[in-house]
Amino acid sequence: MRALLLAAGTGTRLRPLTDTIPKCLVPIHGKPLLGYWLSMLHDAGVHPILVNLHYLADMVRAYIENSGFRQIVSTVYEENLLGTAGTLLRNRAFFGRDPLMLVHADNLSRFDVHAFIESHRTRPPGCEITMMTFRTPTPESCGIVELDERGVVKAFHEKVPEPLGNLANGAVYILEPSIFRFLERLGKEAIDFSTEVLPHYVGRIFTFHNDVYHRDIGTMESYEAANRDEGSCAKS
Repeated sequence: MRALLLAAGTGTRLRPLTDTIPKCLVPIHGKPLLGYWLSMLHDAGVHPILVNLHYLADMVRAYIENSGFRQIVSTVYEENLLGTAGTLLRNRAFFGRDPLMLVHADNLSRFDVHAFIESHRTRPPGCEITMMTFRTPTPESCGIVELDERGVVKAFHEKVPEPLGNLANGAVYILEPSIFRFLERLGKEAIDFSTEVLPHYVGRIFTFHNDVYHRDIGTMESYEAANRDEGSCAKS
């Protein structure tokens, strides 16, 4: 299975840290965030990997070039951001006709990648996406998902003041290649996966629950918490 790591974000909410370093390279307990993803996917045999670049792209290229993953990683530069699904569509030739993994690389996550892939393989009939979920302590700031008895998404509740639970979208997906037909029908280059793709597939999105660890590195508070968490893991 191949993967797309979305790593082009500017990390506005992490300034001033991201004034001089791209969000995907912020250090978590001394290791760049992108490195956690590359290590986990490499170890699970999920490669080749495509990484999209935009903000401080040369720094990301240099990191990959000097890492141990240069043989399995390709990069693609976006002068103008295409959106999370636009990047996918632009690079569809990279993925061929097999299922692929789509990852928002601005999250820190640990989970059983093999179990995730197996969950997609055994998904209910009619489902074309498997989405990773996690329990969030701040449901009002996340996309909360509502599931049916099969574990299939029946509704999304995006950052509502009184959310229905704390089961959140982890922004890690396995996609069937049939999704490219839908993206093409939209007839445009810039496409957002969360707002323009996921709503179309409600009722056809299976879920895999991450009960190990997942944190969105979106604010300085969450960034500091991730560093504390990794520090605790290193000591244990």
